[in-house]
Amino acid sequence: MPVKKLKITAALLLLGVVFSVYIRSLVPDSMYMTDGAGPKIRSLPMVTLEKQQGGISRAANTAEGQLAYTAKLLGVIPLKTVNVSSQPARIVSVAGTPFGIKMFSDGVMVVGFSDIITKLGPRCPARAAGLKLGDVIIMLNGRKVTGNRELEKYIVENGGSAVSITFLRDGVQMTADLIPVTDADTGVYRTGMWVRDSSAGVGTMTFYDVQQGMFAGLGHGIKDTDTQKDIPLLSGEIVPVRITGYTPSANGEAGELKGVFISDFPAGRVWANSTNGVYGSIFAPPADNMMQVASPGEIAAGAATILTTIDGTKPKEYDIVIEKVSLTGSNHSKNMVIRITDPELLEETGGIVQGMSGSPIIQNGKLAGAVTHVFVNQVSRGYGVFAQNMVFSMDNARKVHSAAG
Repeated sequence: MPVKKLKITAALLLLGVVFSVYIRSLVPDSMYMTDGAGPKIRSLPMVTLEKQQGGISRAANTAEGQLAYTAKLLGVIPLKTVNVSSQPARIVSVAGTPFGIKMFSDGVMVVGFSDIITKLGPRCPARAAGLKLGDVIIMLNGRKVTGNRELEKYIVENGGSAVSITFLRDGVQMTADLIPVTDADTGVYRTGMWVRDSSAGVGTMTFYDVQQGMFAGLGHGIKDTDTQKDIPLLSGEIVPVRITGYTPSANGEAGELKGVFISDFPAGRVWANSTNGVYGSIFAPPADNMMQVASPGEIAAGAATILTTIDGTKPKEYDIVIEKVSLTGSNHSKNMVIRITDPELLEETGGIVQGMSGSPIIQNGKLAGAVTHVFVNQVSRGYGVFAQNMVFSMDNARKVHSAAG
């Protein structure tokens, strides 16, 4: 064989190997399928899954009841073993309606610092003690702290003595000693930190589980506006909301929905604030717009719709395109990339705005997921979370809530 043909052949073989390695990286190690349906990965049409001889997965790190399949490129080239679990089809009431959220944190979160003017000059005891933005103070001298006023009262009553602070930083419990100083103007003992114990906002309900009497919304956790840290939940409630207007998004700046709470009576309780949504009980769950939850393997790039509310209380359906599906990403609230294509929605809002988080994504008559984030520099595009991930988080929230009594 001529040298030139040998080089071309070698180059093609190398290209094939590189392509195989790339496709392999997109195939998950494990996945779920609905009872009675064969496993498939619609987002990777060149990959097929073939049941291994014997079928039962024997890997040490896999769950009981998983079946072992071989993922093959073009039905020929083995890529990896995929452990597949079967689960019953989940039917939920798909929403798209706005709702208000009121949350009280478990402890108080440090959201800012300021210098206190003393007779010896400016001082900031909190910063000197090593506290940082986003730290959550849970105890003072061993006494539980649940609110701003409680913390302020204790500092004043302590009379300027050193205080042992117990706080959480990224989930790790730590302690520090803080010595308050006297404000030269007021004579009051102060710490030099700003704290917050509650939050309120507007989002979009994704679905109701009629049988469980539970809701799922937002598709991402609620974060403090100043620190961008997840708010540790002590208690919370949801209330009905009417959307009264919106600020459109423009490339470089995300807009937002504007709404008003239309009742002082809660419609449900918040049980969990997790990375891919808020979950809890709802007092009067609806039983309309019932839809099956799609498994991630059923979701593919292509046409879809979202249900969202930009006026009043009732959602409308708008066209979108799912541009990318990721089955192997580590971020559980960024599983899809979506793009708004509906002319009406683009004309009205410019694309995705804050408050749309949780808007259901529907493809092929099934609930595929929910909108979670907007791309600030390209506001017609954003991320979506798999609905199945939200179902798993909702079920976990129920277990934790039941265990807590």
